[in-house]
Amino acid sequence: MRIADRQQALEARRAELVGDLTEIEHQLDAPAPKDLEDRSSERQGDEVLEALGHAELNEVSRIDAALARIAAGTYGDCVKCGVEISQARLDLLPATPFCKSCAI
Repeated sequence: MRIADRQQALEARRAELVGDLTEIEHQLDAPAPKDLEDRSSERQGDEVLEALGHAELNEVSRIDAALARIAAGTYGDCVKCGVEISQARLDLLPATPFCKSCAI
């Protein structure tokens, strides 16, 4: 896959995640129900949303770092050892900064 195609795919995924994060934020900002049982159920749901939000924020950070590597011309090279990351690995994990050996 060409670098421009990878960049476009990473930017599209980032936009999707930002939209999800906005939706999560709106759901978490919704007023709490007055009923105690409903409030308890909603709190459990909020905890799940918060965990999902943290995971998505982490992915956005990884994507931002990958986009910065694209801009710097170092995308596809392992940040630890400098070896070229395999295309198969980049197909599976497009934001990865590590080759298979260094990821272990």
